[in-house]
Amino acid sequence: MAARSFQNQLLQGRNTLRENSGNMGAACSSSLSLSLPPTDTLLPYKPKPHFPFNSIINIFQTQLQKPRKTMIQSSHSSLSSSSSFHLKCETFEEKETQDEATSMRPMACLHNINPKLLQQLVYDALVWSSLHGLVVGDRSVQRSGTVPGVGMVHAPFALLPMSFPRSHWQQACELAPLFNELVDRVSLDGKFLQDSLSRTKKVDAFTHRLLDIHSKMLGINKKEEIRLGLHRSDYMLDAQTKLLLQIELNTISSSFPGLSCLVSELHRYLLDHNGKHLGFDPKRVPGNDAVSQYAEALAKAWNEYNNSRAFVMIVVQAEELNMYDQHWLCTTLKERYDVTTIRRTLAEIDAEGELLPDGTLLVGGQEIAVIYFRAGYTPNDYPSESEWRARLLVEQSSAIKCPSISYHLTGTKKIQQELAKPNVLERFLENKDDISKLRKCFAGLWSLDDSSVVKNAIESPELFVLKPQREGGGNNIYGDNVREILLKLEQEGREELAAYILMQRIFPTASSAFLVRDGIYHQENAISELGIYSAYLRNKEKVIMNDQCGYLVRTKVSSSNEGGIAAGYAVLDSIYLN
Repeated sequence: MAARSFQNQLLQGRNTLRENSGNMGAACSSSLSLSLPPTDTLLPYKPKPHFPFNSIINIFQTQLQKPRKTMIQSSHSSLSSSSSFHLKCETFEEKETQDEATSMRPMACLHNINPKLLQQLVYDALVWSSLHGLVVGDRSVQRSGTVPGVGMVHAPFALLPMSFPRSHWQQACELAPLFNELVDRVSLDGKFLQDSLSRTKKVDAFTHRLLDIHSKMLGINKKEEIRLGLHRSDYMLDAQTKLLLQIELNTISSSFPGLSCLVSELHRYLLDHNGKHLGFDPKRVPGNDAVSQYAEALAKAWNEYNNSRAFVMIVVQAEELNMYDQHWLCTTLKERYDVTTIRRTLAEIDAEGELLPDGTLLVGGQEIAVIYFRAGYTPNDYPSESEWRARLLVEQSSAIKCPSISYHLTGTKKIQQELAKPNVLERFLENKDDISKLRKCFAGLWSLDDSSVVKNAIESPELFVLKPQREGGGNNIYGDNVREILLKLEQEGREELAAYILMQRIFPTASSAFLVRDGIYHQENAISELGIYSAYLRNKEKVIMNDQCGYLVRTKVSSSNEGGIAAGYAVLDSIYLN
């Protein structure tokens, strides 16, 4: 596509959306019934011949209200536990019904809710969160990230779930095992990983160290006969095309399987106990058993290791405010499967670890069967050579790694971009229908070697996201900063461009929501992101587990670029199926 033609498509899409923006806002209902916010998106789309890029950033600028910030006042509330409900994904049909299309439009304005009812809902939600362990560490309290029970505060959450089309929910669930299989096959192709990341390695020190470990494993022909992946694929729903598009695939430290389950329960509880006022069916909030299924996957992997005295080791950060999400998993493992876990930092593994001649890993004298990483995905987790020694020690062992170094590299931004290229999926998958389903959810992804795309990103930076090879939130580059960084990189030399990829930016429909943090609620225009958890376990040629395992919803203020909960950008949420 010629650069000028490409630019015309971008502008055409933006102008079309501006012309139609008057139809996007529905009138507020005069009823006290509370409608749930529609689904949202903030993500890239892979360009097709007749599809112009979207930009509806201006649509809601005149509709945004100043956020209300209100302290919750004391009241009394009775509690009862809500019944569990788990939705099994039905067969996905591509044909969209009129009801699904209607569900994408704003249904009513949240600010019409009775103020007394709102106060009661928030108060009840805070009580429920405190009693049921929907908590995180408090940054303002010393030792809260190291000593359990010290400095706890409720996790940030949306007061009510976001509306989401059932067909797109089913689609996301059906994609999970396909991405699991894709990750496994890509991880076995060491040459593809090394070649794809070779230029990134030259300019990104963190990726360089990870690739060095991977290269050492290839050099000694280290085989991971038992492979375990606990993944999360994140999506947003494009407001104009109604396409479900993948933001990224997380293959290391897919967080919040514990707390996300609790948010679903919280929302069902609130809808169940306020049904006559809200008018919504709590059973349309799908059940979420991510923590149970992740525990099952770890337990099955532990069983494949075949030593009942061995432990599961959780690799953690030194100060972890999200420790309770992790402890939900550890507790479930112990109570349901009698599997004992230990928690260690990379530095502690280096100090206590010992590799026996047969590959057995001992940490503090205890044999380790499975290693589950909730750290090690960011350069901040490797402040010294001690941590890198621990990562190499772990990789050399016969313990089951979640993820292995090859699974970790498969989840990098650069590999995601490489897989989106024409004919690359065919290198790893044979089923044409599966390939088509995966490719349909791919967003626009480009290497910075593509000078025409770089040129367009400099001219229209608001339509792109610049992504480095980093995880954990707060790393992506948006707006005018995209232009500034690209111009700087071009001046420094072409090699520097390899440290990043470009992704199409999508501006989703924003809708009113109540976001609760630190006991205070804010009414905001918000957008949401759906993450689908999945588990994959294979022993040689036998696939033991390949399942979708629940979900995570993150909702944030529409003006916010980043979406990490632990990083402070978003709140936990759930979905209400339409």
